[in-house]
Amino acid sequence: MNGASAPGGTLIAGIGNVFLGDDGFGVETLRQLAAHQLPATAQAVDFGVRGVHLAYQLLDGYDTLILLDATARGGAPGTLYLIEADEPGSVEPGRPVLDGHHMSPDAVLALLGTLCEGTGGTPPRRTLVVGCEPACVEEGIGLSAPVAAAVPEAVRMVLGLLQELEPPRELRRIP
Repeated sequence: MNGASAPGGTLIAGIGNVFLGDDGFGVETLRQLAAHQLPATAQAVDFGVRGVHLAYQLLDGYDTLILLDATARGGAPGTLYLIEADEPGSVEPGRPVLDGHHMSPDAVLALLGTLCEGTGGTPPRRTLVVGCEPACVEEGIGLSAPVAAAVPEAVRMVLGLLQELEPPRELRRIP
């Protein structure tokens, strides 16, 4: 996607399974985001269903994590959400922590917390989720019409967040 991020930058992570209909929202949003110039401090990566890889990449030291994901919250399909994660959630009971193909964002953040304790690393200062209410997450390739229609707005939302996160440029005085 874009070049490597400077330490302390922003990681934009597209997550989801493109073989489960609207679960591919994060991956498709990231694909469309690739058509835009991102700040040098931002890195966009398609993680798909590789949650363990996301957790390890976060050990590189990012200030902000923006997750792009299908997010069922009870709204109408295609509804976009901007969620600020205060604290990592808990891993679902009875589920293996390192099942890389079934790790929810909460499980990734919980694993990251464990990895940080073991390595002395620090988790991102801020975690944001740009989520979209799915219509269908059953087997099938392609987004439903309402979710596909929400993708361009999700891209605009991410670009707006990056503008807010970008440190102000130093102004030079002309004598």
